[in-house]
Amino acid sequence: MKATRRGFLKFSFLSSVVGALTGVSKSVVAANKRNKPIVVSTWEHGLAANAAAWKILNNQGRALDAVEKGVRVPEADPDVRTVGLGGYPDSDGNVTLDACIMDENMNCGAVAFLQDIKHPISVARKVMEETPHVMLVGSGAKKFALEQGFTSENLLTEQSKKDWSEWKKLGQQKKQINIENHDTIGMLALDNAGNLSGACTTSGAAFKLPGRVGDSPIIGAGLYVDNEVGAATATGMGELMMKTVGCHLVVELMRQGASPQEACQKAVQRIATRLDNFAEFQVGFLALNKAGEYGAYCIQPGFNYAVRDTSGEHLFDGENLLGASK
Repeated sequence: MKATRRGFLKFSFLSSVVGALTGVSKSVVAANKRNKPIVVSTWEHGLAANAAAWKILNNQGRALDAVEKGVRVPEADPDVRTVGLGGYPDSDGNVTLDACIMDENMNCGAVAFLQDIKHPISVARKVMEETPHVMLVGSGAKKFALEQGFTSENLLTEQSKKDWSEWKKLGQQKKQINIENHDTIGMLALDNAGNLSGACTTSGAAFKLPGRVGDSPIIGAGLYVDNEVGAATATGMGELMMKTVGCHLVVELMRQGASPQEACQKAVQRIATRLDNFAEFQVGFLALNKAGEYGAYCIQPGFNYAVRDTSGEHLFDGENLLGASK
């Protein structure tokens, strides 16, 4: 049955009734214990990223250092095909990277359409700390990175080049940013001092139009941190997060009293109510509040997120809109 806006509104009412009767899922209730330090990140490749971040957090380190160190792991892993080295190229065959980082003092930095630099998250941090700006893009971002001591290298691996060549042969001039084409990594951390920071980095949608930039480097869309309340990051169709300033919305919902889980769900539902064809896309949010509580919600089944805290490492399936409606 095709999902429509009218059908969703009907489901939204019914699910609110069911939710009131059944409460939040056991997995979320069991997981959401007040604790610090803690780090959470999107997708299964967040496990390795969290492990690197945890070494800093568990040694009384700062959340900002932890999230940068953490996301550098998938950035350097050619097997993570949507981040950094080995990421899918654009339609011209060029790997272009986007990233942003934000600390507890509302300082932030970002880069977009960056080429030939393996760790855009570290360049983003340099933008934050060494310039009066928030974002640098394209050739300007690369020039700045080289001036800061970063090394230029070819990020197009043989596997990604092969996939791009096969895509070109099939004459597929564009690829829908749908449920198969959306991975990134967003990471949020709360340190022992009670401070929050976040990072988000990606190679963007596979075979995108040259110059396309999604939500990942946009403060408020792909990442937002408010040290009084909490932090949020996103994955999925970046254009939808940009249109709703999704991560800022999640944080503001937490400010109004929503739990991280509830805030993520409300943000997804807001997007879905505005799209007749919402079931064709993936949008997911992950949030962490000042108490060390976390939650995630998405449209499509299949979105998971990694957690590392004093109880160990965990991988959870995000609650989802379509799965809940079955």
